[in-house]
Amino acid sequence: MSGLLDKLSPARRANKSDDLPLFYTDQAVGFHRGHRNTPKVSVTLAELLMSMEDDQNGQSQAWDIALASNFFSSVSSYPLPSPSPFVLSFKDLTYSVKITKKFNPLPCCGSSDGDGMEMNTKMLLNGISGEAKEGEMMAVLGASGSGKSTLIDALANRIAKESLHGSITLNGEVLESSLHKVISAYVMQDDLLFPMLTVEETLMFSAEFRLPRSLPKKKKQARVQALIDQLGLRNAATTVIGDEGHRGVSGGERRRVSIGIDIIHDPIILFLDEPTSGLDSTSAYMVVKVLQRVAKSGSIVIMSIHQPSYRILGLLDKLLFLSRGNTVYSGSPTDLPRFFSEYGHIIPENENKTEFALDLIRELEDSPEGTKTLVDFHKQWRAKQTLNQTTRNTNVSLKDAINASISREKLVSACRAGPEILRDRSSGGETNLKSAFQTFANPFWTEILVIAKRSMLNSRRQPELFGIRLGAVLVTGTILATMFYKLDNSPRGIQERLGFFAFAMSTTFYTCAEAIPVFLQERYIFMRETAYNAYRRSSYVLAHTIISLPALVILSATFAATTFFSVGLAGGSEGFFFFFLTILAAFWAGSSFVTFLSGVVSHVMIGFTVVVAILAYFLLFSGFFIARDRIPLYWLWFHYLSLVKYPYEGVLQNEFEDPTKCFVRGIQMFDSSPLGQVPDAVKISLLKSMSGVLGFNVTAETCVTTGVDILRKQGITEMSKWNCLWITVAWGFLFRVLFYFTLLIGSKNKRR
Repeated sequence: MSGLLDKLSPARRANKSDDLPLFYTDQAVGFHRGHRNTPKVSVTLAELLMSMEDDQNGQSQAWDIALASNFFSSVSSYPLPSPSPFVLSFKDLTYSVKITKKFNPLPCCGSSDGDGMEMNTKMLLNGISGEAKEGEMMAVLGASGSGKSTLIDALANRIAKESLHGSITLNGEVLESSLHKVISAYVMQDDLLFPMLTVEETLMFSAEFRLPRSLPKKKKQARVQALIDQLGLRNAATTVIGDEGHRGVSGGERRRVSIGIDIIHDPIILFLDEPTSGLDSTSAYMVVKVLQRVAKSGSIVIMSIHQPSYRILGLLDKLLFLSRGNTVYSGSPTDLPRFFSEYGHIIPENENKTEFALDLIRELEDSPEGTKTLVDFHKQWRAKQTLNQTTRNTNVSLKDAINASISREKLVSACRAGPEILRDRSSGGETNLKSAFQTFANPFWTEILVIAKRSMLNSRRQPELFGIRLGAVLVTGTILATMFYKLDNSPRGIQERLGFFAFAMSTTFYTCAEAIPVFLQERYIFMRETAYNAYRRSSYVLAHTIISLPALVILSATFAATTFFSVGLAGGSEGFFFFFLTILAAFWAGSSFVTFLSGVVSHVMIGFTVVVAILAYFLLFSGFFIARDRIPLYWLWFHYLSLVKYPYEGVLQNEFEDPTKCFVRGIQMFDSSPLGQVPDAVKISLLKSMSGVLGFNVTAETCVTTGVDILRKQGITEMSKWNCLWITVAWGFLFRVLFYFTLLIGSKNKRR
C-alpha cells in the first residue's frame, strides 16, 4: 500500500477514486456505504472520464485504488470532502401570468384592461418550496398543466427575475445569473441535434465548446469516450443521429446523447424537462439510470417526469408532486405510502405508488373542492416532519464547496486558474465568485472555428441541399442565356437588356430564400447552446457568415459564366469581372437579408411569405418598372431602401457606360412607333424633312441614342457603378449586424 501511496500525486490524494473505472466505482461506493463510520467518497464525472486515459494497468490497479480510497478516509492529513457540500434550496416560489380570457364587447363592464379584452391572472406556481442535495435525484411529478416544466424553468433561471417571486439559493447564497450558467446545465424535452453528425462527433463538438482550449485534445477525446461508455452508447458511437429522412439512432439513444452534450463539462446542477417522454419503459429506465450515475458523480439532478415506472421510482431520491401550481407532496418515495395512509387513502401493496398518487390527485382536481384539502394536509405533514427531523448544518459555504469541486476536477470548463483561484479566506485571498469564473470556456476565434467545422461537416453530408440550389441557379442562367441570346444594339435590344438585368438581379435574391429553413432548423439548437454560454452569439454569426461565402462565390461564378457571354453583354473581361462581383454582392446582400428575417420570424411558411412579398416590393421600386424621377415623393424613400436598386443600376452602368457605343441610329428612331412598319425609303425621306426643321443633317446612320442617354432616361445619374457595388456589400453587412441583435434580443430563452 505504501508503494501505491508514493505513486499518487499530492493533488489527488484527497480523493483516490480518481482512476476508478465506472464499473468498479459503484462497487467501491457500495463498499463505503457498508461502513457507517467511513465517509462516502464522492467520485466526480470528471474523475470517471479521466480514468479512460489513466487506466492502463488492468483491474488490479482499480481495486488497489479503491482500497486506497478507503484507507485515505482514515488519514487525517488528507481530509475527504463533505458528503453533501451542495444544497439547492428554493422557498415560496410564486409565478403567475396574465392571459386573455375572451373578448368583452363592453369594456366598461367587468374586469378588463380598457380595450375590450378581459385579462385574467393564472397562477402557475404558488409558494413552492423544497431542497435538493448533491448526489440526489429529485423528480417533479404531476398531470399536464400542473406546473412541472414551469418549476424546472424557475430553478434553471429561465424565468425573468421580475416575474418570479421567492428565493433560490445554493448553500444559502443567492445564485447570480452568470454563475448559474457556469455551474448548471439544462436538457430540453426535445432532442435538438444535428442530424448528419454521429454520436461521437456530436459529443466531441460539445467538448470543444464546453471544455477550455488549455485542455489537450487527447484528454477531450478521452472524456468523450468515457462519456459514451457511461451513457451506454458504444454500439451507436459511429451512427449518425438521423432525422425523418435519414435513418439514425433510436429514440432512447437520442435522449442519452442530448443528456451527454450537457454534462460533458461536468455541471454541478443538471435540470431536465421530462427526459423520459416518448420513450419505452426500457429506454426510459436506462436514461434515468444514467442520470443516477451523474448524480452520484457529485451533481444535483432535478427533472420533471410524467409517470415513472416502478423501476424508475426505485432510482429516485426525492419526489415533488404538483397540482395546479401547488405542492401536494414532497419527500422521499419511501414516505409516500405513509403520507397517503395518514391522509386516509391507503396505497394497495401491489400498485405503483406514483400511479396511485397521480390518479388520486386527478380525482381531487375534478372534484368541487379541488386539491385544497390535500395541499393543506401536506403543509401540516411537512411541518410535523420538520419538527421530528434533526437539522444538521454542514457549514459549507458556496465558495468552499466550489473549491472542493474544482479540486476534484469538476467545473474544469469554467475556472480561470484552476483550484487556486478560490483561495481560502484565512489566507487573505478573498475572491469574488463571479470574477473567479470566465463566462465562456474558449476564446472568440476558437468558437468560430468549431462552429464553422461543425456546420461544414453537417452540410457536406447533405450535398443535395447545395446541389439543388446550384441546379436552380444553373437552370435559371441557362434559360436566361437562351432567351436573351446575343442581344443586338437596337431599341428592342435596349428593352431586352433592361428586362434581363431586372430579372437576373431579382433572381439572385429569390434564390437566397433557402436560408430561412436552414437557420430555423438550427434555431432551437442555437438557443439551447447559447443559453448556458457554450459560445458567443457573435461567434455564431461570424462563423456562418464565413462558411456561406464559398457557396456564394460558386453560385455567382456559375450564373455569371452562364449568362454574360451568351447574352452578349459589353465590357469584355473587365465587364465580366464587374458583373461577377455585382452578382456576388447581390447574393451576399440577399443571403444576409434572408438570414436576418429568419432571426425575426420563427415559422418557415411565414418566413417564405414575408421574404417573397418584400423582395417583390424591392423589385417594384428598383427603377425598372418606373424610373426614379417618376416615383411619387411619398414612395421615394422605399426606392432607396430597395436591395434590387443598387445591383440593378450597377450592371446597367457596366453595360451602357461607353459613350461611343450607339444603340439607336437615325432610321431606327421609328422602330418603337407605328411608323416602324413603313418602308425604309419613307423613313429616309422623313429624316430629310426632320433635318430641315432641326437645322442639322440626320441620316440613316446618325447616332441618336448612346448608352449614356439610356442611363439618363432611366434616372441613373446619382452614383457610379462601383458605389452601387459597395452599397450592396454594405447592405449585407448591415443585415448581418441586425441578425446578431435579433439573436441577442430574441434568444434570451426566458419566460416573462
